[in-house]
Amino acid sequence: MNYLLGGQSILFDPATLDKKEDIRDVCGYLQNWADAVIVRYPDINMLDKMTKAMTIPVINALTDDNHPCKMLADLYALSKIRTNYLQDEYLFVGSDGNIGRAWKEAADAFDFSLSQSSPVKYKIPGVACNDNLKDAIAGKDIICTDSIPSDMLNDFKDYQISKELMGVANKGAILNPCPPFYRGEEVSEDVIDSDYFVGYEFKQSLLKVQQAILIYCLSG
Repeated sequence: MNYLLGGQSILFDPATLDKKEDIRDVCGYLQNWADAVIVRYPDINMLDKMTKAMTIPVINALTDDNHPCKMLADLYALSKIRTNYLQDEYLFVGSDGNIGRAWKEAADAFDFSLSQSSPVKYKIPGVACNDNLKDAIAGKDIICTDSIPSDMLNDFKDYQISKELMGVANKGAILNPCPPFYRGEEVSEDVIDSDYFVGYEFKQSLLKVQQAILIYCLSG
């Protein structure tokens, strides 16, 4: 992505941040060699510390709390195929995790309607949750999922999105699962092979949007 813009990437393993050296000192060195830092790291507090310690942009590429760049790419892709994508009804099917919370952040930022379907104990704080998937999917336009951790598979056995279930959603509804997705777990084989699924085409937007994020951050 970076080299297509004429830049050069220096790759560090995220474990580089897990060291005895104070992160302020690590950042002091890093910003000598880069114009921006893109971070994928579990703890979002680490990104906050890096942002305070650096004068160059720090871009959140994924944490255990959220995944903002992916949300921007998905919404951009939706805008290309849905005339009123911010008036659509969104349903997230999955547990309280970084993808679900990222959809909540997006809904709060762009003021669109988002609800969740999952067992009650996996409810995302601040999001309306219906534990009956068939009822929840009725009247929805954009169905989003996340992969299910292995220790939750039994709890989510009744929350698989199938082609039949998509028929309960609004006319023209689409399925946008977060990769990696697993056929036979959060999504059925037949729904991935159907016209409801837009996942492959959506990922074309990832490159464009992430380049746009870099350009925006570096232009200030």
